[in-house]
This record gives sequence, C-alpha cells and structure tokens, in this order.
Amino acid sequence: MDEFWTYVGNKKNKVWLIYAYDRHTGEIVAYVWGRRNLATAKQLRSKLMSLGISFNKIACDDWDSFLVAFKHSIKQVGKRFTVGIEGNNTRLRTFARRAFRKTCCFSKNLTNHLKAFDLVFHYINHGWV
Repeated sequence: MDEFWTYVGNKKNKVWLIYAYDRHTGEIVAYVWGRRNLATAKQLRSKLMSLGISFNKIACDDWDSFLVAFKHSIKQVGKRFTVGIEGNNTRLRTFARRAFRKTCCFSKNLTNHLKAFDLVFHYINHGWV
C-alpha cells in the first residue's frame, strides 16, 4: 500500500491517491482518491473488504494512517518492503503525464484528470484491449 499525489492545474490543487498493489501480479487491486488522512486509508480498507480481498499481511511505509486503519494486519514497514510499489508510482506518473501531454488541457478538469488515471489503471491491470 502506498500514497501518491497528483495535481490538477497547479500544485496547490493536490489530490491524493491511496492504493493497494499486488507485487506478484503488478495489478492495482483497489484505490481511493481523497486527502492524505485516516479517513481515506479507512476507505481503502473498506473497499478491499467489499471486494473480498484478504489483507492479513501488508507492506507499507511508516504512515500512521496505514498503521491505524490496518491495525489487525501483519505489517512489513519500511522502504525495503515498498520498493515495488515505489517503482509503480514512477510508472503511474509516466503513463499519466504521457496521457495528459497528448490531450493538451485535458487534465485541468478534476473529473477528466481522475478518468485519465482510470484509463492508466485499466492499462496496467489488463493491457490495451
């Protein structure tokens, strides 16, 4: 699990992506958009539960919200456990910037910005159809 921020228009308009990533398959399992707080981490936990995904053991950084929201899970905390997801963050940024560049001003609207990320997630999980 990790958090990732992006912005719409300018850096004052930060939006946080909190997501779960399966390091064996490379798939983005679940994600939520919001502020970087406990409520958003709990939304991710709820989404994972509603999808029937077990999370008995998770790897995360030392962010308090992850530690509290997933308090009954075994946690592997530290950079050595989150190397895969940090690489995925780079991949997300690369794909998203490429999509935004090709569509000119597409990312200045928050709804369009989030839909572009939906397309990137679909590409990462399923490839081009």
